[in-house]
Amino acid sequence: MSTSAELTRTEQQSLERERLLNAFRRWGFLNANLDPFGGPVGGGYPDLPTQGEGVEEARKAYCGTIGAEFMHLPQRDRREWIQTQMEKSEKPEKPEKQQVDRRWLADRLMQADLFEQILQTRYLGTKRYSGEGATALIPLLDIVLETGADLGAHTSVMAMSHRGRLTVMNLTVGIPAENVFAGFEDVDPRSVLGGGDVKYHQGATGEYATRNGKTLRMHLVSNPSHLEAVDPVALGRTFAKQRHSGSEGMKQVMPIIMHGDAAFAGQGIWAETLNFAGLKGFNVGGAIQIIVNNLIGFTTGPKELHTSRFSSELAKRQPIPIFHVNAEDPEAVLRVGKMAVEYRYRFGTDVVIDLIGYRRHGHSEVDDPTITQPLLYKKINQHPPLYQIYAEKNQIDTSEMSARFRERIDTAYDKAASMQKSPVLRVLPKYWDKYVGGRYNPDFEVPTNVAEDQIKHIAGKLTSYPKDFAIHPKIKKLLEQREKMGSGGLPLDFGMAEALAFGSLLVEGIPVRLSGQDVRRGTFNQRHSVLIDTENEREFVPLSNIAPNQAWFEAYNSILSEAAVLGFEYGFSRDYPDGLTLWEAQFGDFANGAQVIIDQFLVAGEDKWGLLSGLVMLLPHGYEGQGPEHSSGRIERYLQLAAKDNIQVCQPSTAAQYFHMLRRQALRNWRKPLIVFTPKGMLRHPDAASPLSELSNGRFQTVIQDNQISNAERVILCSGKIGHELVRERKRRNDTKTAILFLEQLYPVPEADLEAAIAQHSNAREFLWVQEEPSNMGALNFLAPQLERLTRGLPLRSVKRSASSSPSTGSHTAHEMEQKTLLELAFKAF
Repeated sequence: MSTSAELTRTEQQSLERERLLNAFRRWGFLNANLDPFGGPVGGGYPDLPTQGEGVEEARKAYCGTIGAEFMHLPQRDRREWIQTQMEKSEKPEKPEKQQVDRRWLADRLMQADLFEQILQTRYLGTKRYSGEGATALIPLLDIVLETGADLGAHTSVMAMSHRGRLTVMNLTVGIPAENVFAGFEDVDPRSVLGGGDVKYHQGATGEYATRNGKTLRMHLVSNPSHLEAVDPVALGRTFAKQRHSGSEGMKQVMPIIMHGDAAFAGQGIWAETLNFAGLKGFNVGGAIQIIVNNLIGFTTGPKELHTSRFSSELAKRQPIPIFHVNAEDPEAVLRVGKMAVEYRYRFGTDVVIDLIGYRRHGHSEVDDPTITQPLLYKKINQHPPLYQIYAEKNQIDTSEMSARFRERIDTAYDKAASMQKSPVLRVLPKYWDKYVGGRYNPDFEVPTNVAEDQIKHIAGKLTSYPKDFAIHPKIKKLLEQREKMGSGGLPLDFGMAEALAFGSLLVEGIPVRLSGQDVRRGTFNQRHSVLIDTENEREFVPLSNIAPNQAWFEAYNSILSEAAVLGFEYGFSRDYPDGLTLWEAQFGDFANGAQVIIDQFLVAGEDKWGLLSGLVMLLPHGYEGQGPEHSSGRIERYLQLAAKDNIQVCQPSTAAQYFHMLRRQALRNWRKPLIVFTPKGMLRHPDAASPLSELSNGRFQTVIQDNQISNAERVILCSGKIGHELVRERKRRNDTKTAILFLEQLYPVPEADLEAAIAQHSNAREFLWVQEEPSNMGALNFLAPQLERLTRGLPLRSVKRSASSSPSTGSHTAHEMEQKTLLELAFKAF
């Protein structure tokens, strides 16, 4: 046979071998030995080749205790890198080195199991959400952190739900065991009356020392029982810490997020968060995503939890790899952990590790899982702990290490029993030193006015653009109008007031970050923070070009999500208190899509965990006949959540008020979330416009007094757009006996300022609260008891829409009829 024929045969054999390998690369994970009790998960895949050259080699690479999903990646270099890692032969290490590594591994597995068992013994019947059955998580975190440290990480932000959390706090984050036990002892209940949180939701900080002498700062993020809600918060915190670290931030700060299998597949906020990967303004250079997979959720099995074979299927919407690994093979777990971190650092994307184990006990230790899964738990109850299996397999005597560990835990238990105060589990970074929370104090107030020449200088920069920039004709006209506003030739509207507030803060060294749907332009065409060249679509950001040494400004159009984006911005504000961080809803009504973040983090974070945030929520609000989903930012909900000065709720009625409110939020050291109900139709309305002088001479007024009417017989109190309508109606009626007071800050209720404003009208015999919202909504029910204390014993009457389950009518004509009736009733004598 000729040489050419021989080459053809060789090439043909090579092609056949490659086809076979590709079959295993694509489908081998379905036949991998991933079930902790042996065999594939979900019944295997019978169509894989069983004969041919290289079958055994391919089976060894792709059907062992590691199953890799990576052939969906569109990038060839990434697929080939994983192929190389999966197909390279694992050379045996030197026996003596292997023994040391295996002893260490057995020790870590033993610590993880014994810590859980000791908790179970000492605190029988107490919920702790054991991690037993997936104790390989501890050495997995070890190798992830060690590999990350070798590649440049000095900090790790970690998020996880409750299962196994206490063990991770001790063995990974570095919280002393006695401090963990103190949570069970409940040593200082009086310190958390009406506040605090359960032990397995608390955040923690510490240090992790690698085996080769490196140290990482650890930050375990506080979390609620809403399992995946913490994910975007952790990424936002990571992004902020990376910003603090500078150009090497993505390398130096590595996020690790742990999920339950049921939550990973089922909770929508995680799908939203996964979509952040690679997006400008949200990309953290990849996170290590670990599914701590018990193959069960509470009492529900996998077939009821997701339609796919694996709970990780959701991750395949992204071009990221998924490594399934049998948690009962701890050496394979270490291999996957190292490979995942190396991939993250090489390609800068998320990596999913699906750590498939089991759950030794019920959902909590007080549950009996044999009621709902009797056969599974018969198998589990006969299965020894992993450290015993591993130690016996490798002929490692764990008695000495076990005795040493138990002695350490016993000492810690005695310390916890003698504690008088609850230990502090976290230390805040230095950048929080100058900021405070707690109750409001007038001493927190600072000047917010800006010199007129400075305002004019900033305005000139905000209305300028490069000479070769092809400006849109409409934007050119807008900038010309704003130039007149900045020089005092026209009153300021809300858009210009906001730009001047941002610009003045940037010049003073305070960064500004803004995100939300369509925020760069603004839902109502009011912002235009980024200019677009009409010929080549290059961008110019005036706010980034004010002064040479100014702070940074960023505005990002977000994904079409409220929950994950608000969670991210809350997280960012938690680690960037020295900036102004804002999230804007497209309409205030849509913020209810983020209610979990609002309830669990924003308004309760200080009370539960002692953690502050200065995040600003901008919620467009106002009844203008646009229907039930475009009218109400739900003022009542935020006021219902208001207590102990935990948040600020404001509705500025003029451009100058908005300017001063934003600057006050950034300049005060009192760090509280700020919920702002912003206008829509009033953004450019002359009644809401302000003269330039109010920026250089004024301040934020919690109550705007009526300068047109003195010593009125009737006093109307209101907030927002309805106030301007009332003023116009009063003018139409030539009414000189009714004063109209604008309540600009709804919470904390400014009682002293209200009292002073009401005192200006000592002859008043009638007090009225007027709102656009139905009687069961808006500020009425929250404010009425507090306002009645200030009305000198006179009743507080109210004008509002009738109670309704829906915020507003869908008919514009009906809206106009209702609005007209409100105004008529407001001026009708009772």
